[in-house]
Amino acid sequence: MTSRPGEHDGSGTQPPLLDDVDRAIVAVLREDGRISMRALAARLHISRAGAYLRVQRLEEAGVITGYTAQVDPQRYGYGLAAYVYLKIAQPAWKPLRARLMTIPEVEHAALVSGDTDIVLLVRTRDLAALRDLVLNTFQSMSEVRSTQTVLIFDELGRGPAAARPTGAAGPSPGTPRSRR
Repeated sequence: MTSRPGEHDGSGTQPPLLDDVDRAIVAVLREDGRISMRALAARLHISRAGAYLRVQRLEEAGVITGYTAQVDPQRYGYGLAAYVYLKIAQPAWKPLRARLMTIPEVEHAALVSGDTDIVLLVRTRDLAALRDLVLNTFQSMSEVRSTQTVLIFDELGRGPAAARPTGAAGPSPGTPRSRR
């Protein structure tokens, strides 16, 4: 059985050992997932064959789980963002998580500790759509005991600094990058 990104498969397997070059590859691919192998190799001062083999190894090890387009939610028509906190019946997480991730407005879901059980990052067209999502979708789920919604006024950027190799400088979050 294979686990999906973000899921622990319970096998006890250790994460692959990564060196500074592996971490630099991940950092560059997070910045520009469409970069060519030639450009990646040149940027990191390694051979093209070495870059290709390392990326392939990172993919096979599950470190790199895919490549996506980053979308501006406002321009895409989903300009309202909120965190929705759910208290759920125990043990409802496993059956509920699959249902939550089929809802197009749910960008991220996390099982957390504390007063609530699940934190959702949701994006909707407007306040009426958010109201409908919370009142008619989440609160109608039998596993959900209560909800709390917090509007997001501004977002500070994306991407963990941990993806950068040690000592690597890079654009600060939110800094526009020029297209090559």
